[in-house]
Amino acid sequence: MAVTFVGVRHHSPACARLVRRAIRELAPAYVLVEGPADFSPRLDELLLGHELPVAIFSHYRDESRVHASWSPFCAYSPEWVAVTEGRAAGADVRFIDLPAWHPAFAHRRNRYADADERYAEATARLCREFAVDNTDTLWDHLFEAEPSREDVPPSPGPAETEPLRGDDPLSAGPAEIEPTREDGSPRPPSAGPAEFGADDGLAERLDAYFDLVRGESAAGADDAEREAYMARWIRAAVARAGDRPVLVVTGGFHTPALRAMLAAGPGGDEPDGWPEVPAPPEDATGGSYLVPYSFKRLDSFTGYQSGMPSPEYYQRLWESGPERAAGALTEIVVTRLRERRQVVSTADLIAARTLTDGLARLRGHRTPSRTDLLDGLVAALVTDDLDQPLPWTTRGPLAPGAHPAVVEMVAALAGRRVGRLKPGTPAPPLLHDVVAELERLKLDHEGEVTIALARGLTRSRALHRMRVLNIPGVTRLSGPSTGTDPVTEERWDLRPGDDRTPALIEAGAYGATLLDAALAVLEERTAAAGTDVAALASVLFDAVLCGCTDLSGRVAGTLAAGLAGAGDLGELGRVLGTVLGLWRHDGVLGTAGSPLFATVIEGCVTRVMWLAEGIRGGPAPADLPRLAAMAALRDALLHAAEPLGLDRSAALALAGRIGANTGAPPDLRGAAFGLAWSLGAGTDPARAARGAAGPRTLGDWLAGVFALARDEVLSDERMLAVLDELVAGLAETDFLVALPALRQAFEFFPPRERERIAQGLLDRRGMKGSARAFLRTAADPMVIAEASELEERVTGLLTAEGLLPWKEPA
Repeated sequence: MAVTFVGVRHHSPACARLVRRAIRELAPAYVLVEGPADFSPRLDELLLGHELPVAIFSHYRDESRVHASWSPFCAYSPEWVAVTEGRAAGADVRFIDLPAWHPAFAHRRNRYADADERYAEATARLCREFAVDNTDTLWDHLFEAEPSREDVPPSPGPAETEPLRGDDPLSAGPAEIEPTREDGSPRPPSAGPAEFGADDGLAERLDAYFDLVRGESAAGADDAEREAYMARWIRAAVARAGDRPVLVVTGGFHTPALRAMLAAGPGGDEPDGWPEVPAPPEDATGGSYLVPYSFKRLDSFTGYQSGMPSPEYYQRLWESGPERAAGALTEIVVTRLRERRQVVSTADLIAARTLTDGLARLRGHRTPSRTDLLDGLVAALVTDDLDQPLPWTTRGPLAPGAHPAVVEMVAALAGRRVGRLKPGTPAPPLLHDVVAELERLKLDHEGEVTIALARGLTRSRALHRMRVLNIPGVTRLSGPSTGTDPVTEERWDLRPGDDRTPALIEAGAYGATLLDAALAVLEERTAAAGTDVAALASVLFDAVLCGCTDLSGRVAGTLAAGLAGAGDLGELGRVLGTVLGLWRHDGVLGTAGSPLFATVIEGCVTRVMWLAEGIRGGPAPADLPRLAAMAALRDALLHAAEPLGLDRSAALALAGRIGANTGAPPDLRGAAFGLAWSLGAGTDPARAARGAAGPRTLGDWLAGVFALARDEVLSDERMLAVLDELVAGLAETDFLVALPALRQAFEFFPPRERERIAQGLLDRRGMKGSARAFLRTAADPMVIAEASELEERVTGLLTAEGLLPWKEPA
């Protein structure tokens, strides 16, 4: 049984070199690669001649789960080298991992994500042992900074090749990885890599490293399932290969387990010779497509889950070796800094190269590593104090506030390369639909576009559908923001770029057409919003802008369920008011009479009534969002009750219960009375007002009444008569208590109507004069009232002290 295992770190040039060498030396019959087994029949598609990087994008959707993931490849990815070199050598190349849709990948967005959290303890111990900051620096120190001879040009002199002292803990490097496990037991023999590449020891070091970090820990359930499946492929290949070698290329975390499974026995025979590739459930949809990828997405400094940072550095390391990579990237960094008007002299450049080489020797590296280069550049080019640790001393995205020169260094080593698919590569229908739609609508150009909604609604909807799909290069600069604002024109900025094609391919997971895909996104957002009224309102307005309001019963059902559980009365009322207005009147966005909006109105009315009846509270300032919600309920019952079958009698009964409930806040009791009055119920406003006549409740109760029954108040003299009577009867102190709320209540009337009320009061008292002048005061009414109250208190104090009434001295 000739099986060679090559455990790799994803996107490692050192591992890629080892894979290439293994294939060329072993000429295997089978090359088995960690990758989605369902894509093996499409390997020819992967090898069409694309410009790297590219990725296999996979998507899956069923009733309970939506998932998307990527399997990215660049020139120095060991998996890519395994596929291309294996094909070139005439081997049968196959992906052997579970498909991306499988539940084992449910929590993994990137197939080639590092397993850091699974071996953090082991790598932390190694980092301490080798005095390095993190696993990236550790990896470079052990593997990338010790290149194979094929990539290192001959040294010009003995000083360059003089061996480092064995007693130097940093120079000891890979020899420090012991040949035993942590518990003292021997490691199993390396089943393959020691057979080739023994000249530089890379294979043995990798075996020792991965065996150490995997240790004795058991894999999680997901990894165990994946490893069991990959082991079946390995056994099947061994059975078919006879005496010819089989090469297995997987993440190093899996390699020890796969070796052990193969050593344990041959396992059961596969029915057709090869393991069956799991198929997704019948009710699920999904698929896989190649997408262009970019170094920006590969770079761990931008948040990428997997492996190596600084892809441009490793690309150049792969292409030309470490010395040339360091020299070329030093020049790129200097060029970028000079473009940003930072002075970098020739002396600075010489200093950077000198410091880089010096750090490499100090750290025991025959040639500069990535961190040697970055540290040398910082030492030579940054003269300011740094406010935060250098980004390559940790893992993860670049932190805000990094020094500008450091940002340029990180950007230079990240690179700007963007992949490009070979023309004719299969793509999801959405890509072709969008290209055709933009061409048909004359939106396939770069620049600003102004759209008059009355004539260009179709163009607007196409762009909004792209916007909700997060397609790059489609930005709305201005336009309607609520659905009720009087804006009838939109401005867009269109900037098609290299990132649009991969985004459209990935969005193809949602549907075959722009409309279908936008609908699916809206459904997903609706489900995620739950009972968050603001989020539901955002989805609803996007549905309006996308022209999807009458197309999806699923959106309607999910929205209704979300609204049925909403707990924010004010937000719910805002949604009800906006949707009702669009359902009744909109002719620009095309939502008048929308079935979706009808469903929303029905759900909001039911929920507003339920929430309103449950509110309790004593005297407090009027809650304006709550009153707006009650006003929206009134409007729905006035204008939509008959066509939508809303129950007015239930609303009237509710108003009666709230109005009589002394445990409800005064403004809500007033709103309930106003609701009944506006719906035509027989009411006695004078009696109701007297029931709320306390100085701490009258103004807030009136705010509720005026918010819902303003027209009725103006047309019924009984309310103004009783108010005149009640306010006139207040003591000076009580009047000051009631005044702020009274003023707020009368703000519900616009100036012309307040003037009409003032005229009525003048007429009732038989007074002559201008109502408009009556409303105007020389100072703020509150100031006048407070001055009057202060005058009364002073008078009372003087009287109590016998100083009033004033008498002239004899």
